[in-house]
Amino acid sequence: MKTRSMVISLVTCFVALTWCFAQDAMMGTWKLNEAKSKIGTGSSKNNTVVIEASGENVKVTMDGVDATGKPTHSEWTGKFDGKDYPVTGDTNSDTRAYKKIDDHTVEVTVKKGGQVMVSGRVAVSPDGKTRTAHVNGTSPSGEKYHTTAVYDKQ
Repeated sequence: MKTRSMVISLVTCFVALTWCFAQDAMMGTWKLNEAKSKIGTGSSKNNTVVIEASGENVKVTMDGVDATGKPTHSEWTGKFDGKDYPVTGDTNSDTRAYKKIDDHTVEVTVKKGGQVMVSGRVAVSPDGKTRTAHVNGTSPSGEKYHTTAVYDKQ
């Protein structure tokens, strides 16, 4: 009986660890590689993105500059389940939703007052060293933009 309990415990731990490591592709500190990026006119620029576990949730912290060059800092805590969770520190959005597509890809939707302001897809390279965000959005002044932001893992 003890042997069976030990085996079940080990299998449970293995499954939990496998699930945790599958989440790791997005996790970490990411720094914008401006030479490889194309920031659309009217788009903010996130210079650093930190993605970390926060209990059962994920916390995303972004630091950068807005379209006018003013410093920005925003934080989002939630799950990669496609549901809207509140954002703090971003005057251009009040919720974000991240939906996990696979172990290296998420879709993101950013809303202000229920209206979609930014949507796109973020993918981590198979080697885990590069993160690329392709997003389409609308600036606060109403102009449409497309941004491809490439980040290097720190």
